[in-house]
Amino acid sequence: MTGGEHKLTQYSRGAGCGCKIAPSVLQDIIGQSPTSFPGLIVGNAHADDAAVYDTGNGQYLIATTDFFMPIVDDAYDFGRIAAANAISDVYAMGGTPTLALAVLGWPISDIPPSVAAQVLEGARAICNEARIPLAGGHTIDSAEPFFGLSVNGFCKAEYLKKNNTAAAGDVLILTKPIGTGILATAMKRGLLQDDHYPALLENLTKLNSIGAQLGAIAGVTAMTDVTGFGIAGHLIEMVEGAGLSAELYYNRLTMLPGVKQYLTERIVPDATYRNWNSYGNKIDFGTDVDVMEAFSTLPDPQTNGGLLVAVKPDDVAAVYQTMEQDGMSLYAKIVGRILPRREKVIYVVNISDI
Repeated sequence: MTGGEHKLTQYSRGAGCGCKIAPSVLQDIIGQSPTSFPGLIVGNAHADDAAVYDTGNGQYLIATTDFFMPIVDDAYDFGRIAAANAISDVYAMGGTPTLALAVLGWPISDIPPSVAAQVLEGARAICNEARIPLAGGHTIDSAEPFFGLSVNGFCKAEYLKKNNTAAAGDVLILTKPIGTGILATAMKRGLLQDDHYPALLENLTKLNSIGAQLGAIAGVTAMTDVTGFGIAGHLIEMVEGAGLSAELYYNRLTMLPGVKQYLTERIVPDATYRNWNSYGNKIDFGTDVDVMEAFSTLPDPQTNGGLLVAVKPDDVAAVYQTMEQDGMSLYAKIVGRILPRREKVIYVVNISDI
């Protein structure tokens, strides 16, 4: 958990996907100018994970860019995390990544270039794991460090998964625990216990490559990755875009070790409040849900979070089998279901059995 002489989180205001602009503000920026272009299958009209272009030969080109400020102190680990997070957007569309370019901003007068080189080495390690080249990129001298990737990938036209195509009756499966924003904030404040770091780092660097395999399952109706808007924000994008609502089973959500402990110490990212202020009025809580705890966990900004997958009930077994083969079944579980449109967008409840 050491960052050497230069602890990167001390050089930036934000951390990981918590740097994202709040959903309501983002809507003000791009919501009034949706892009339309011949061959463009997915643009910026539906808050999806990546842009998709029809190449005309049964293949879709997937393109995405993602970058942020340090979420951990160690430069090599920061590079790994940022790369895994950026590549995830291709997987979330059901695609396979092909090529990556680096996006690096670095305060040269404050942090030596050799530390930036470690960031790139970490990114290259994750790109190698994803079997793609880190082929180049662009760098600037910036006031605060930031890093990420621009990633291209491909998928068969019939395998594309959007985030707004779920149907009433589908169940929701989440592939990773939540709580990265809370633990990252504890780290930035120097309060993260050493024994909580390994699970955090594993979560932050685990590739969501299962998405490419889930794209081939017809019963997977929609998919997105959970990042800076939290599980609540990305579920709202999923069901609101489809004109539906959802139940979220709060007691079925797995949290990273230490999350509840840090909440008792009031360790919550600033972005959690920005997220809640953007969409809190769209959420209803059941009487048996710990609302104060849920207020801090559901909008918690995730970095390289899990895939949130809408699945037809008859195809859940096929999804679990695929996850088992890919080693992603440890935390994957049903965490909700899609409902016809109701007054609220999300109903947070506890459930005793499924």
